[in-house]
Amino acid sequence: MLDKEFQYYLDNQEKLVKIYNGRTIVIAGEKVVGDYNNSEEAYLASKEKFELGTFLIQKCTPGDEDYTQYFYTPRVTFA
Repeated sequence: MLDKEFQYYLDNQEKLVKIYNGRTIVIAGEKVVGDYNNSEEAYLASKEKFELGTFLIQKCTPGDEDYTQYFYTPRVTFA
């Protein structure tokens, strides 16, 4: 689900950052179809144009910080 769109972003990230750095972009298929100030604007505009689940909303920045999440769990010790 949206693998093609995310792979397009990864493959073209350097070029996209030169154009859209700091903006939130919308990718449908293998094409940027919009750029916005934030993800809320991107979502509201895109849901009117595209079927939900057919577009990717991605903050366009260098590196992997804006598409990588880390989850930490507390260590539990049993006596």
